[in-house]
Amino acid sequence: MRKFFAASCAALLLLTGCSSNETQTEDETGKSEMVKIGITQIVEHPSLDENRRGFIAALKDAGYENKKNLLIDYQNAQDDMNNSISIGQKLVGDKNDLILAISTPSALSAVKAAEGTDIPVVFSAVTDPMDANLVTDYDKPGGNVTGVSDMDPDNFYHAVKAIKDFYPNAKKVGVLYNSGEQNSVQTFAVVEKHMQELGLEAVKASASRSSEVQQAAESLIGQVDAFAYFQDNTVASALESVIKLANEHQIPFFAGDVDSVKRGAFAAYGFEQYDMGYKAGQIAVEILNGKKVGDIPVVFPEGVQLYIHEQTAELLGLELTPEQTQDAVIVGKE
Repeated sequence: MRKFFAASCAALLLLTGCSSNETQTEDETGKSEMVKIGITQIVEHPSLDENRRGFIAALKDAGYENKKNLLIDYQNAQDDMNNSISIGQKLVGDKNDLILAISTPSALSAVKAAEGTDIPVVFSAVTDPMDANLVTDYDKPGGNVTGVSDMDPDNFYHAVKAIKDFYPNAKKVGVLYNSGEQNSVQTFAVVEKHMQELGLEAVKASASRSSEVQQAAESLIGQVDAFAYFQDNTVASALESVIKLANEHQIPFFAGDVDSVKRGAFAAYGFEQYDMGYKAGQIAVEILNGKKVGDIPVVFPEGVQLYIHEQTAELLGLELTPEQTQDAVIVGKE
């Protein structure tokens, strides 16, 4: 595939107002021609932000430097699908050389907008790219789309098993998710199956936007033995409200990503989103250097690890055993 580059810095357009962010440039480092990359992200929260940061770091390490040979137009859809659609159309209309789409909704919007063009789309933080119809094959995606999935089948099983390991008497788990987000619905189905296998009942509470997350969590109080969420961007964007509520009521909160544990959730099995974003950046570099997009396999996580928030465990009155912590990453130490 040809190497993508733009004509000059003057080609950078102003934003159309569908997002809260003005056009932003972020750190990268050195080639000789100007490259334009559009980044669309469904909502801002630490996990997705880390993913984006890893992507930019990979570009920098490959020699793409801000304002010297690279211009990044970063757009945040504010957890609004209509914004996401408009952003995808804008990034295509601005003739970016490549689009990074962070999350399933953002990827769907970007791929739809890029149909009929030669603009490659690299996705990241997408759970099931085939089920979302982003690609037809993981090894040979074909077309002009490839990227990084955060789907690890073992991750969900370990995440659910952790609830039983720490709270063997638990019966009901309140699962927070957005029933309107395709990725979340797919994830819930997998998680519910694992819960049934382990003798747990999933009590679901849906929130369609960030402002509804706390109310959804409040509806579960008195009904469940634990809170949980798994790779849901709506919940992640309002996580602090759930953590505060869980701690006030001494309800353990199990998360679907390790960045949520760093924010105060009790525990999670997962991987660093920064690393996944970095892999997406490496894919982007391959494309910019001329590799055919459809020949680049979709990348998946390699192994997961248990993260535990020590102060939250103490607040819950939970005494951690050496067996529980020997292979874990402990965060939130005093």
